Amino acid sequence: MIAEWLPHLLAGWGVQLIGVLSPGPGVALILSVATTRGRLPSILTCAGIAAGSTVLALGTILGLGLLISEIAWSMTAIKFIGAAYMIWLAYKSFKSAATPARAPVKVTTGAACRSAAAGLLMQITNPKAIVYWLAAIALAGRSTAPWPIIALFLLGSTSNSFFGHGIWAMGLSSRPFLALYTRARRWVDRVLGAFFAFVAFKLATSET
Repeated sequence: MIAEWLPHLLAGWGVQLIGVLSPGPGVALILSVATTRGRLPSILTCAGIAAGSTVLALGTILGLGLLISEIAWSMTAIKFIGAAYMIWLAYKSFKSAATPARAPVKVTTGAACRSAAAGLLMQITNPKAIVYWLAAIALAGRSTAPWPIIALFLLGSTSNSFFGHGIWAMGLSSRPFLALYTRARRWVDRVLGAFFAFVAFKLATSET
């Protein structure tokens, strides 16, 4: 059975992996966390993003993604929630750029939960991700696939998201990169703030 569905699974995973490895809001969030809190929180952010991807994938499989995409007010609400969150991230980045450098925040249970929640919230409030998952699930043959194949696709897509973003987290929290960041911290934070503000603007003004 797996051999029959393998081409569909690989197509769906391939589309997803391209999105995961491409720089975007998720990578920008990981960069922000890695440079201010360290490696473990950035990896936990990846876990949150992966959980958000699973939520979106499962919702799309159940038909919720298509339903939401066809209800104008729900997409409008999602995009404004996402825009508000991006504005908050922009504010934090600009604030960091305007303040002296501080030692990385000690990782506590609460901080760990916030890192994971940040990744989850960022992922599920991105309306473009809903459209993306509709395409990925269609390529994977969701409409006719048996549940074992769907479960396998969910497992693979969650792993793709976690380990793909994890590559970014490991690189952006490495000592060589952090040494570069320390020398250009204010400029990096300003660029991050501008990027988050741009994403917020695009979300708020995009058509639903």
